[in-house]
Amino acid sequence: MKDIYSIIKRPLFTEKGSSLKENENKILVEVAKDANKIEIKKAIEENFKVKVDKVATINVRGKWKRYGRSIGKRPDTKKAIITLKKGEKLEFIEGA
Repeated sequence: MKDIYSIIKRPLFTEKGSSLKENENKILVEVAKDANKIEIKKAIEENFKVKVDKVATINVRGKWKRYGRSIGKRPDTKKAIITLKKGEKLEFIEGA
């Protein structure tokens, strides 16, 4: 099993993520590409001391972008939508 601190990369602050957090008690984070749902659940529970009900993952392909004459590709990422159990709450510090 991988180190729990290398599984969760960063929280994602988007409009969809904030509406999920307010309405459905779900949080949106970026995770390591090779992490599975069981490892993500254990990492969230151990790091933040909350109970996780469900984990859904999304693989996002990097977009092709032009940089002047050359063409480059943004890296592929993996997102996780984590549903917390009823009564649980997790607050991230939003900003920088």
